[in-house]
Amino acid sequence: MAVLYLNENANANDDENANANDDDDENANANDNGNSRKSLSEVLTDAAPRGGYKTSKASRESATANENDDEVPIQGIKRLSLTLHASTQTDNRTAEKVAWLRSLGFTRVVLARELSLEEIRHIHERVPDVELEVFVHGALCVSYSGLCYASERCFGRSANRGACAQFCRMKFDLIDADGREIEHQRHLLSLKDLCQIDRLEELAAAGACSFKIEGRLKDVGYVKNVVSAYSQRLDEVIRRNPDKYVRASKGRVEYYFEPNLKKTFNRGQTHYFLDGRRQDIASFDTPKAIGEYVGRVKEIRGRSFTVAGTAAFANGDGLCFINSRRELEGFRVNRAEAGRLFPLNMPQELKKGMPLYRNNDVAFEKILSGKTAERYIPVTLTLTAIDGGFSLRADGDGFSTTATIRCPHQLAERPQHENIIRQLTRLGNTIYRCEKVNIEGGADSYFIPSSQLAELRRKTTAKNDDEGTMNDNDYVNFAPPGGLQGAHANDDDNSTLYTLHSTLKLPLRGIRGLYAYSSLYNISNSLSETFYAARGVKRVSDDGAPLMQCRHCLRYALGYCVKHGGRRPTWREPLRLRLGDGREFRLQFDCKECQMNVYGVTD
Repeated sequence: MAVLYLNENANANDDENANANDDDDENANANDNGNSRKSLSEVLTDAAPRGGYKTSKASRESATANENDDEVPIQGIKRLSLTLHASTQTDNRTAEKVAWLRSLGFTRVVLARELSLEEIRHIHERVPDVELEVFVHGALCVSYSGLCYASERCFGRSANRGACAQFCRMKFDLIDADGREIEHQRHLLSLKDLCQIDRLEELAAAGACSFKIEGRLKDVGYVKNVVSAYSQRLDEVIRRNPDKYVRASKGRVEYYFEPNLKKTFNRGQTHYFLDGRRQDIASFDTPKAIGEYVGRVKEIRGRSFTVAGTAAFANGDGLCFINSRRELEGFRVNRAEAGRLFPLNMPQELKKGMPLYRNNDVAFEKILSGKTAERYIPVTLTLTAIDGGFSLRADGDGFSTTATIRCPHQLAERPQHENIIRQLTRLGNTIYRCEKVNIEGGADSYFIPSSQLAELRRKTTAKNDDEGTMNDNDYVNFAPPGGLQGAHANDDDNSTLYTLHSTLKLPLRGIRGLYAYSSLYNISNSLSETFYAARGVKRVSDDGAPLMQCRHCLRYALGYCVKHGGRRPTWREPLRLRLGDGREFRLQFDCKECQMNVYGVTD
């Protein structure tokens, strides 16, 4: 029997193997309610170190689930109703895979970033009762998530274990089978950043219900700017479609600045494969942030220059350009004076007519460092005279709570209406904002001490927190097709946990037949190995397995994909990527699957 303790106050720093590419953990969600939770699926599969736990044989056997397990003891009782979300690292690119995850009790699946709009729509139509979450913004991994082993192979740092060495952002030579160099020291695997802000309505119509922003290692300013931009765009979508969409969270947000996605970290922006295969998804010249285009160099005079365009500059701005070696070169503006810029150190390669970019906007960063937004929940308050006292009801979006106080009905000698409104609307230290006050039952004809009104207001807002807007009961339990099986089939309150038990003997369906290696199932510890073994997956050697599977294709990117109308290659394959230290990686172009596989050649 597996004994798993889910400690509600567990310290995240205790897990040295936190998954750097598990995007369900640290990425900002545009419609998230801010609650941080660890999914049960993480504990059951991904939490174990590679190769299992370093404990005694008896404890390892106890900690490893097997087909004879009949229960999962839980310490954190309130977590029994947690739903299961499948990370993008489970490689969710087909309807069959999503349907299989559904059969295991998963209610939401984070789809592969590489999917097109039509592929997302197809998955939703085939499996309509599974929530689909899609990435809409941020950095792109060149490999399908969960299937990248290049960093571990080359540097002993696993991208699946929280220590990615950014292999895909490095410089490579591209050489053919005869050793002829096709490209020299370019960032051939480095992709631009994803930006789907103008496609949210189409994604929602295709079946996406949650939009994910990649925000790993980004600063507070980045989060403020990007989340605000997407949140405002979602508001626009909802306003246009009030009968189709509602926000997943309660409340409204008041913004104190104008978001601009070009002003925070980005490597250039792309829709990636949303409209199918397209050119210009990669950034071969640099993996660094380029920023917003601000114009071309107009005139250079001594140690200063001017820029053609309308952009305003400030002291301390960071500017950059692509130099003659096709490398990003940056510099700081020491002084901006009457349209003329004086760099701290004048770049020698800066030439008239060069495009110029700003990757650090001092004025915008100053705005982001202050208060940029405030979230509040609008309420309507209704004060009513009742027997022996007064009641106050708070009505908001999907909730209504009422509190009462005992207070004698003493007729007032002067009007009470204004004081009642003034006292009840003092919600400054809460998340609530009163939009309207109703007074019923002649309540304003009685004298109510301000202290009593304040007490009634506090009691009502406390009940809102406990019972109305801030409670934790928005989880949906889910059963696989045919209902729950086994001894606990009637225990509806715990359906999510028992779904795990009931599906232990389900056959493996929805896994692509090309998965000839264990690594392509992302089997990396004893728990997941046991899980897949129970479904007929045999552990095989990973010798010769690809280090990456990519929809990004260098043959296509360089214009040599005959299948898509490109010119016929002049080189002899197989092609290889070569790092600066001489290590090489063979490329296989799988035209049937329309993907590029990367294999190790030399260490």
